[in-house]
Amino acid sequence: MEPFRIKTVEPIPFLSAEERQQILDEVDHNIFRVRACDVTIDLLTDSGTTAMSSAQWSALLRGDESYAGGSSYERFEQTARELTGFPKMIPTHQGRGAERILFTEMLSPGQITASNTHFDSTRANIEMLDCRAVDLPCPEAADLIDQSPFKGNIDLDQLRELLAGPDGEKLGAVIMTVTNNAGGGQPVSLANLRSTQEVCQKYRVPLLLDASRFAENAHLIVAREPGQENRSPREVARTMFDLADGCWASLKKDGLSNTGGLIALRDTETAARCRELLIAWEGFPTYGGLTGRDLEALAQGLREVTEPAYLADRAETAQWFADALAEAGLPVMRPASCHAVYADAGRLLPHIPPTEFPGVALVCELYRAAGVRTTEFGTLTLGHDDKPAPHELVRLALPRRVYTRSHLEYVVEAVSDAVGRAEQLTGYELAGPQPPMRHFTARLSPLRKG
Repeated sequence: MEPFRIKTVEPIPFLSAEERQQILDEVDHNIFRVRACDVTIDLLTDSGTTAMSSAQWSALLRGDESYAGGSSYERFEQTARELTGFPKMIPTHQGRGAERILFTEMLSPGQITASNTHFDSTRANIEMLDCRAVDLPCPEAADLIDQSPFKGNIDLDQLRELLAGPDGEKLGAVIMTVTNNAGGGQPVSLANLRSTQEVCQKYRVPLLLDASRFAENAHLIVAREPGQENRSPREVARTMFDLADGCWASLKKDGLSNTGGLIALRDTETAARCRELLIAWEGFPTYGGLTGRDLEALAQGLREVTEPAYLADRAETAQWFADALAEAGLPVMRPASCHAVYADAGRLLPHIPPTEFPGVALVCELYRAAGVRTTEFGTLTLGHDDKPAPHELVRLALPRRVYTRSHLEYVVEAVSDAVGRAEQLTGYELAGPQPPMRHFTARLSPLRKG
């Protein structure tokens, strides 16, 4: 059972299928433009959708809203420093704000970053600086049903080859995303992270973590990596941070809060330059675009998120959900991660080519039929340079401490119905401009069958 009790409730809206179809037509079949009040079960994202604890709500009342030097920042800084071991803490309003500041400081036009897989906002912030983002996922990641426990790892052979080759001097940073969200939420092992650090040290390239889901990665290390089973998630998380030169995080995930981000660094000079950019773009260094109330909620959330009972429940829920969806006929990525289940829309809808966005077809059908909102992680979201994404995925994200198993059973029933109509679904065509993160604003039209 869930290791918590429900203290506050919110009504769930139920619209008819006809009403939802009308809404899809009005928003040009872009699920991001659907109003939350028209969604029954919202699995769009796990970012900023957490239900905060009673201790977090209590902490809000301690919020010090002083512009400079507030006590709420001091509590946040102390908590984050104890957790990560990094001496320099810089709060931001969310993860992409942290990315923008850190990359602007660390990268120069023409440089390259290498990663296990860059997330969409990470790639966009890198490419906007006229740099190039190179994905080097491990070979096991190519097989969606392979049961390898750490399919989020970086391919060390490809990384060494890149560094030893003509582009090696252009490499400005190696980025490890933990867990690997764009790669199906798969974790990175400590062994892979240690080996990556050794390569980076040899070539004097900084190693950075996108630590937005650090606690979930730590839990999966404890559960899956030999030799780590008797350690706590918090201890493993500290080891992960100790292997890196710095990190950033969207604390809207494993900060267990509704807003917030973080840059954490070892180098004093780099941190000082990042703070100058922070002042121009986010706010004074002791609030960084956040209220004192936000900082208090984050300080408490960063303490709660590594609790073993919470993390075990999250992982077990994701595993049960993946199994139930598979039994309903939906091909899903294996093994299950923590923050989401990833469905293989390309395998479910082989008659829809990547250029016609099979993931969008499944996303729209789940909303039309049952009011379930999910998001496409295929060619619309992760395709680039006129190339399709490696897989046509749909992510069913799990907001933290929000939905019970009966809610997810409703989703399973909706998926079962959609699977039964799979052959009837058609693809979509894209209209309008295509900015770097086109999936947020895209206008789509369904193609006629035949």
